Amino acid sequence: MNYHHLRYFRAVAHDGNLTRTAERLNLSQSALSIQIRQLEERLGHPLFERRGRQLLLTEAGRIALDHADRIFSAGDELLETLRRTGVTRRPIRIGALATLSRNFQMEFLRPVLSRTDVEVILRSGRMAELLAGLETLNLDIVLLNQPPAADLATPFISHLIANQGVSLVGRPGPAEAERDLTARLASFPLILPTLESGVRQQFDALASRLGVKPQIAAEVEDMAMMRLLAREGAGLAVLPPIVVKGELQSGTLVELDHLSGVAETFHAVTMRRRFPNPLAAFLIDEALRTTLS
Repeated sequence: MNYHHLRYFRAVAHDGNLTRTAERLNLSQSALSIQIRQLEERLGHPLFERRGRQLLLTEAGRIALDHADRIFSAGDELLETLRRTGVTRRPIRIGALATLSRNFQMEFLRPVLSRTDVEVILRSGRMAELLAGLETLNLDIVLLNQPPAADLATPFISHLIANQGVSLVGRPGPAEAERDLTARLASFPLILPTLESGVRQQFDALASRLGVKPQIAAEVEDMAMMRLLAREGAGLAVLPPIVVKGELQSGTLVELDHLSGVAETFHAVTMRRRFPNPLAAFLIDEALRTTLS
């Protein structure tokens, strides 16, 4: 392999613009294009594709960039220290819904957090932008609380990795004295997920079956904010116990009722890829093993 070709490819991949890279390296665009084309011929795969004015990495290009970054990072360490003091890490890029439980994310990532050969790159956002990142190979896994819509044009694979019950959680106090769920729901203000949430829809169905009209103190999209409001005593929160795991263990909050028929699902979404990141399969297998054990 010609490492000059690899260096030029890496520069273009990080810049995302052939013209800008050629100017920075003091090369002509045609000369730079030839270098990249020769690397593609050597590897046997196209590394870039054009979409309008954008220059995007192909799946092979993303893998080549990961290796190039590790190769040149190791070279920099060698020049700086004359001996290797760091460890080459393989990246795993994970996108998580911004409203997803932080505790759940930590449990999912735990199998690789202590590994010195793995670099975790974690991004949060809305479903549409995360799935777009998966399509463009900028993400290896997307964590959601519902599967994406089926689409023949986009080969998403949704792995159901957890199905957790939802409870009524609040600060120790008067709510503990009330033993009847129906009376408890009718008597105390509630912190609920927003109407778009699957948990909210299930809770509304439960309230309808019980003949209860809830007193809504807050409707919140973010589970972390629901946890904070519950800690402040703004009301009783409807959420999975894993979200408030620490508070339940410390006694800051108590689990008052398990809400039958209300559950939060967690999905790890991947795409059919010719060159999948093996860490993605490892994390999903570990999550499923933990769920089934």
